Amino acid sequence: MALTNLPGPFDYNSTRNKLLLTEYGRNVQNMVKYIVALPTKEERNKYAQVVIDLMGFLNPHLRDVADFKHKLWDHLHIISDFQLDVDSPYPKPSPEAIHLKPEPLKYPNQRIRYKHYGKTIEMMIEKAKSIEEPDRKRHMVQAIANFMKMAYVQWNKDSVADDLILSDLYALSGGTLKLEENINLNRVEFRTNNNNQNNNNNRGRTNNNNQNNRGGSGGGGSRTNNNNNPRNNNNNNNQNNRNRNNGGAKKY
Repeated sequence: MALTNLPGPFDYNSTRNKLLLTEYGRNVQNMVKYIVALPTKEERNKYAQVVIDLMGFLNPHLRDVADFKHKLWDHLHIISDFQLDVDSPYPKPSPEAIHLKPEPLKYPNQRIRYKHYGKTIEMMIEKAKSIEEPDRKRHMVQAIANFMKMAYVQWNKDSVADDLILSDLYALSGGTLKLEENINLNRVEFRTNNNNQNNNNNRGRTNNNNQNNRGGSGGGGSRTNNNNNPRNNNNNNNQNNRNRNNGGAKKY
């Protein structure tokens, strides 16, 4: 039998109206659609109150929300696509307030000259350039150079010469910030290696101490067991007594 000969229209979800609030289901949406089509406001008010109670029953978690009745009435207006004309105890929400679109985020489009230093270094350099006190400015530039060296080591995982850091600082500041050529920056690249070496040395000392304690405990334990064993002591005393008796016996 051909599909065209089947009685009645086919009702698929693809042909139905879109569910505005899926947590209430299609039956509630059909009820609200029926209420909107009622001729008198008195009937709409009566049926709207019944649907509000049903919506609260279907979603009991809304009872934990502050002023949950207000939320149910707002949902009722949303389901009716803001076309329901009833005497609501709460002000009717506007579609603009419900479907408010946030403003697009402003993503940074600035170019970072040295990505391994990051954008923060450039901001710190601009801040240091505006400092007028000589001593404060010198300490600020020193801190920036140390931070640049730490960031370079994290990116390169290897040692870096101080001259390279000072050269990059001079280039990033546009030739306005510089330090003395013979200055020594923090040796951040060797700090981790030294800590690991110290930890290995401490583990070696602990293992040696544990080995010595095991050896001393074993030797002492065996000596203590031999001396404190009464059976061995009795056997030794009996043997000594036999030797004395045999040595002291007269020969006939």
